[in-house]
Amino acid sequence: MRLNEEEERAARLELAQLRLEHRDLDAAIEALSAKASADSLQLQRLKKRKLALKDRIGFLEDQLLPDIIA
Repeated sequence: MRLNEEEERAARLELAQLRLEHRDLDAAIEALSAKASADSLQLQRLKKRKLALKDRIGFLEDQLLPDIIA
């Protein structure tokens, strides 16, 4: 399925926002992990959110850069 210009713009904007959130979560996970009294449940939730973001980022990248069969 090919995206129209408006859909592509929206997907690129969402992709940029998700990548930023993914980086922020990475930093938060690292900081929380470094604490001796790290809340394991909070850490687990952050990692789960990060994984969900990664999946959504992959989906959007596939939409924007479709596979080319050579």
